[in-house]
Amino acid sequence: MKANTLDIIKKNRVIVVIRLNESRKILKIVEALMKGGIKCLEITCTVPNALKIIKEISENIGQNFRVGAGTVLNSEIARAAIYAGAEFIVAPNTNHEVINVCKKCDKVIIPGAFTPTEIFNAWEKGADIVKVFPASYFGPKYFVDIKGPYPQINLMPTGGVSIENAADFIQSGAYAVSIGKDLLNNDAITKDKFDIITENAKRLVEKINEVKDVKNGNNNIT
Repeated sequence: MKANTLDIIKKNRVIVVIRLNESRKILKIVEALMKGGIKCLEITCTVPNALKIIKEISENIGQNFRVGAGTVLNSEIARAAIYAGAEFIVAPNTNHEVINVCKKCDKVIIPGAFTPTEIFNAWEKGADIVKVFPASYFGPKYFVDIKGPYPQINLMPTGGVSIENAADFIQSGAYAVSIGKDLLNNDAITKDKFDIITENAKRLVEKINEVKDVKNGNNNIT
């Protein structure tokens, strides 16, 4: 159910994006991330055999975890990903057909936008969370500015989010953060040192959990 997925995202405040050129080690990476406290995983559709991987994860993941599909560019891919077991759909743009598919299937939809007008249009069309990309362009302060006129819109920065600045985005009004390469150490993956990824995940979760007493009620860590 969409409500349960949103609740997990809200409580944990982070979605880890897995975008690799080969899929052989993804299940090991997923296991390492989950050991580190990560609850939400996004497998981008640019990963070879992405739908097969989503299906395998969704069939073996616990009820308190969620797997979603990223880089979803059209409604056909959205349907296929949902059929494979994706509980949320993330896109780099705002495609109304993709939003409609997710609404009909009762799945969380996170379309991409950047400007204030794009962000509002995505929300108005039915986005549950708006992915703000690239977040690195303006940094955390942009989220303070956007939440001023749009306090009701759930924002998720993507691009430029790191272990060190993730909490700054949450403090600035982000509903959750999306993080990938800063968490997934390429050298560790190459050498099968997945414990490094687990430690990175633990450090990220700890930093996010340190954010307290945020003025926006939606950002209190629970």
